[in-house]
Amino acid sequence: MEIERKYLVCGDFMTFVHNSTRIVQGYICDDTDRTVRVRIRGEKGYITIKGRSSADGLSRYEWEKEIPMSEAESLLSLCKSGVIDKTRHLVSFEGHTFEVDVFAGKNVGLVMAEVELSTEDEKVILPQWIGKEVTGDTHYYNSYISSHPYSTWK
Repeated sequence: MEIERKYLVCGDFMTFVHNSTRIVQGYICDDTDRTVRVRIRGEKGYITIKGRSSADGLSRYEWEKEIPMSEAESLLSLCKSGVIDKTRHLVSFEGHTFEVDVFAGKNVGLVMAEVELSTEDEKVILPQWIGKEVTGDTHYYNSYISSHPYSTWK
């Protein structure tokens, strides 16, 4: 089970980054019951299947497997249009690692942070650059923005 909270980023976090990786990902399937994602993260390929989110958006089933880069590249060509391009920055803060995604391409301007939790009621101290919580708001799911780019939002 994946348990995470999502936030918009509203301040400068870059001075706290300890690792950054480019991610390109697409969706073979993105309906409400499941998503099937293909991702290239740095020099590695992955395929991920996620189940339906809980009512509050905090948790859902996730299965991920590393696959050869050549297979990931081939599978990306099968994905729906709207491949996502982003850079993921890792920031450690008060015992948690925040994954800050800075989107590029048609999603430029969108910056979100996720923090994975062990339990749904785990307490998290938020850095000052964290803004509005968007956990459970499907507009901020990567599968949604792949077909509804941030640049088209009003």
